[in-house]
Amino acid sequence: LRIKADLHEQGERVSRQRIGRLMRQAALVARGKRKFRTTTKVKSSRPVAENILAREFTADGPNQKWVTDITYLPTHEGWLYLATVMDLYSRKIVGWALNERLQTPLVTAALEMAVGRRKPPGGLLHHSDRGSQYTSDVYKQA
Repeated sequence: LRIKADLHEQGERVSRQRIGRLMRQAALVARGKRKFRTTTKVKSSRPVAENILAREFTADGPNQKWVTDITYLPTHEGWLYLATVMDLYSRKIVGWALNERLQTPLVTAALEMAVGRRKPPGGLLHHSDRGSQYTSDVYKQA
């Protein structure tokens, strides 16, 4: 259906049967969309930090409270992962990183960018979900 729609947009009028026949002759097969998989898993053996933020998503000044998360971006070449660090005072993204892999270096790079750009004082509250990237020893050390 996607090929037929693309051809129709270009002004070509062909049936699905003709497209199927031509594809078989050329030994081409359609690739279906990949099924979405949940990829963030928490190891139950890791201790869970206390939720100090407690859904208080405001701050009195910059660099007091940062929150971080990962989002998934579908592209023609597969998933791309975006990790961001946001300052709750200004609501600005102060650090970010993109990667094809959902692993700890992705979130560490976003945190390092935020720290490098903002140079926060001591006492900063940094809040994330309990995904394995954020609970890793490497991330906690960073």
